[in-house]
Amino acid sequence: MQAIRSRDTKPERLVRRLVHAHGLRYRVAARPLAGLRRTADIVFRPTKVAVFIDGCYWHGCPDHYVSPRTNPGYWSDKVARNMARDRDTDQQLRDAGWLVLRFWEHTPAEETAAEIIRLVIERRKHGSDESPLT
Repeated sequence: MQAIRSRDTKPERLVRRLVHAHGLRYRVAARPLAGLRRTADIVFRPTKVAVFIDGCYWHGCPDHYVSPRTNPGYWSDKVARNMARDRDTDQQLRDAGWLVLRFWEHTPAEETAAEIIRLVIERRKHGSDESPLT
């Protein structure tokens, strides 16, 4: 378990590099809300955008998740709890005026980065509280 990275995964690094090359600056593995003990992979504080790049196994990707053969009860419950926590995190951030973006690790980095760039720039234009995107 200790070999499993919770941050700086290859998909995250690829997306961050593309977003940074476009001139956007962000926080890495940061808490969007001070009182929320959860971190987003990429956080754009001024525009209130939180980005999560979810691993297919750990977050239950509908296309790629395969129930484990070893100790399936424990691991399936763990993934279900992760999914429930993801939904709770999304709701708490939305209630606080944040735009939550979730992408699967298998989504091409170029597509993910393009969507992040588009939405962050859109929020900058309209202001984070007035954006129709929330």
